[in-house]
Amino acid sequence: MWNSKNFGESVAGYEMRVLNEREARAGAGILFAFAMLSFMKSFLTHDFAFTKIFVTFFMVDFLIRIFVNPKYAPSLIMGRFFVSNQRPEYVGAAQKRFAWSIGLTLAIVMFLLIVVFEVMTPIKIIICIVCLVLLFSESAFGICLGCKLYPIFNKNALQCAGDSCELKAKEPIQEISTTQYAIAILAIIIFGTLTYLAFQPKSNLTTPQSTPQKCASGKCAPGKCGGGM
Repeated sequence: MWNSKNFGESVAGYEMRVLNEREARAGAGILFAFAMLSFMKSFLTHDFAFTKIFVTFFMVDFLIRIFVNPKYAPSLIMGRFFVSNQRPEYVGAAQKRFAWSIGLTLAIVMFLLIVVFEVMTPIKIIICIVCLVLLFSESAFGICLGCKLYPIFNKNALQCAGDSCELKAKEPIQEISTTQYAIAILAIIIFGTLTYLAFQPKSNLTTPQSTPQKCASGKCAPGKCGGGM
């Protein structure tokens, strides 16, 4: 069962307890895919049936991560399956637990709003977007935003993904030039503009009207064809 001092795994060579970041990222990616599907379905159809199922699963998954053991959480089990042939990347378990506690808090609020009370409020959309950002940030970029807040409350030494907690100069391959920044910004502007236009209602388009067809005399019923009887 959960114990704050025994949370995570003890691995030789690491002073603090750790977790496999690759497994956590894979789990975040899996949750992000279903979270996005849930968000789009409820947003486009106003049907929250699938959202209720996902929010409940999300909350239970994080409850298991924090209060039972991360290795029994369904999303992390699936994540472990997909990255089992990759070398583990260890991160401190303490900051991961802190980040997951934030996720659990959001999940509980969503569960109360959507499943229990079924309250129609913009808060649901805001929390959904926050969850999507947190999951996407970790799965796509390997950046645990919740972990970034942990040092504010605890100054102990951390084991961060990619040694991001250590202050060091970037390698040449990591540098971004002015030209690269300009290309990225231009691409974002063009893509954003085209996306905005694509979602605009096509008010200037009219429904095509069928053109009346003429037919030989005596072969059409009166009023059914154009150009006479």
